[in-house]
Formats: sequence, structure tokens, C-alpha cells
Amino acid sequence: MSTTTDRPLRVALIGTGFMGRMHAHAWRTAHRFFDLPARPELTLLVGRDPERTAAAADTFGFAESAGDWRQAIERADIDVVDICTPGDTHAEIALAALAAGKHVLCEKPLANDVAEADLMVAAAERAGAEGVVSMCGFSYRRTPALALARRLVEDGRIGQVRHVRAQYLHAGSGTLGDIGAHSIDTAQWLTGDAIAGVSAIMRTFVPTRPVLDEQVGLGGRAHADAPRQTVTVDDAAAFTARFAGGAMGVFEATRLATGHRNSNRIEINGDRGSVAFDFRAMNELEFYDASDPAGEQGFRRIQANEPEHPYADAWWPAGHGLGYEHLFTHQIVDLVRAIAGGTPVSPSFADAARVQRVLAAVERSAAQDSLYVTVEGENP
Repeated sequence: MSTTTDRPLRVALIGTGFMGRMHAHAWRTAHRFFDLPARPELTLLVGRDPERTAAAADTFGFAESAGDWRQAIERADIDVVDICTPGDTHAEIALAALAAGKHVLCEKPLANDVAEADLMVAAAERAGAEGVVSMCGFSYRRTPALALARRLVEDGRIGQVRHVRAQYLHAGSGTLGDIGAHSIDTAQWLTGDAIAGVSAIMRTFVPTRPVLDEQVGLGGRAHADAPRQTVTVDDAAAFTARFAGGAMGVFEATRLATGHRNSNRIEINGDRGSVAFDFRAMNELEFYDASDPAGEQGFRRIQANEPEHPYADAWWPAGHGLGYEHLFTHQIVDLVRAIAGGTPVSPSFADAARVQRVLAAVERSAAQDSLYVTVEGENP
């Protein structure tokens, strides 16, 4: 049971869509299950449509609402700005919030390009010198089974990493920067190694799509007679990668994998063993130990919901699984503890910027017919 202190941490959440709803749930929940050094208070919800935002604030549990994100920056009673807006707005909001001394949680991808990401990293470093914390929201890091995988890799249980295989198969529109970014971050985080170069291909299979009516609610809906607009995002991306430490990787991200829904899988092979994770079985980790006797070798399944597994001891009795929403609660837990100075922030804006550099390299390679491209700032 939580023993959260009464010291408030006043939150302004910017964005009322799917991700805003998820973050709001996490802010409401974190202190009810985890011991936190401060109690989050849902102070202000910001959205573009004042009427809809006011209704959402009531639903999400926020005390007030506003129609302009600048109001969150200007208010002295806001401690944290949580950015759940489209990627092309992240930099402007985050830069203003950091300059005002607000702690920042920014959804991924960090920015629209490397130049914006670099500005955000520099601002985060300046603010960090004054005790201001900034974090990027790569929520899959908070999956107990994946956090266990990282622990096993760090402890040397799979030895020297040789191969990384990552797939993110889904349906919709916009692949590389949205779902592909998760695979890149997860791979670099699990291995503790940076992607140094890539050779990529990207495709947009459906060149135009109908304009959505956003007034119908979450996600919008296309009317039969709606005008069509040119698609400027990719439907699929695939690339091979060279890691700085010598490992090789194969990555695939697509929104046109018929029959798949949020199929996020990663496997890491070392010279002493392997770990494999599939989000469709998010409470499980597959682990292979090459030191087992030959007659007993093979992947074993670990149910990552015992008290000794990351995050699991705050929730249900052993054997009771967690869901997607719990990852965001764990994210808030880690952020609040980092703000209090108890733990280092992760992923930092600098971590997220490294993902941004890989995304940029993939785009450059694809534009040059899969030419091998070195990731900016990394040794080939």
C-alpha cells in the first residue's frame, strides 16, 4: 500500500487524445500503489477545443482546463508539464516549459528531426543543472518482463550480444517514427549498445487517404464523400543495423501487417544465451541458457509477475498479470522518484535523441536505395 507524502506535485497535461487519456490514468493511479516522495495533483488539462477539453478534464479528473498550452507554462502553480501532443509540437512546448523551470515528460518520438531533438537536449541539460527533470515517454521500458530482460543482459546471463531481431507489426498509418521508434529504443536500452549504422527501405503503399472528421471523437472517422489528401508518412520500414559493439540487428515496422494488432517482438541472442519478448504475451519472458545440459536446452518461459520482478511487488498477488496501462503508471513512478532526486531519469532527452538519430539515418538510407548510412554521432 502506498505511503506517498502529502507534498503535492502539480501536473499540467497537454493533449486529450488516446495518449493523454492514458497519461491521466497513470497520474491518478501511481501514488495509490507505489510509495512516492510526492503526491501528484491533476491541476490543468490543455486541449485545442475548450468545450471538449473541459468535458475531458471532468472525465480525467483534472481540476481545471485550458485551450492554450502557454497557460500551463505561465502558471506558477504548475510543477510538471506532460506533453501528449503531435510530434511536430513537442519541441516548442518542451523548450518553453524547461525555460520556465517546469519538469517535463514528453511522449515519443522526442521531436520531428535531429535539429529539434538537439535543441531539446541542450535545454534539458541547462535545466537539469538547476534540478529540473526531463524524461521521454518510451513506455515499453516499464514492462516488467522487458525490465527483467535488461537485468539478465546486464548481469551477463546471455554473454556477448551477437544478434538483435525486432518486429513491430500493426495496422494504421505512420510507421517509422511512431512504432519503429519503440523497437530502436528497446534494442539500444536492452543491449546497452548504440546502433552505429543502418541500411534501410521504406514504402508508402497507399498514396492518398480520406480526411478524417476529428469531431466524432478518438481517432476520427472518414465519411464516404470525404476529400482525400496525400499521405506523407510511411506504411512500412525495414532495416539492418550494425551496433557499435559488433552485434548485428534486423528491424521491421509496418502498419499493413494484415491480421496483426500491436505485435511488438524483440529477441536478443548472445554467445551464452538469449532473451525473447512478445508484447502479445506481455507478462512473459522467454530465456535460453546455453549452459544447460544438451538434453535440457531450449527456451524457458518466465512469468514476470513475482514480487522480485521489476515493478510487480506493488500490484497483485503472484501470478496475476498486468496490462498495457500499467506501463504508464510505472513511468510516472520513475519520473516522480527522479524529480525527488532518488533515481536517475531514464530515458533522458539525450537517450531519446539517440533514437532520433537512428530514425534520421534510416530515412537517409531509404532515400538512397538502401545505401549503408552511419548514424550521426556514432562510430561506424
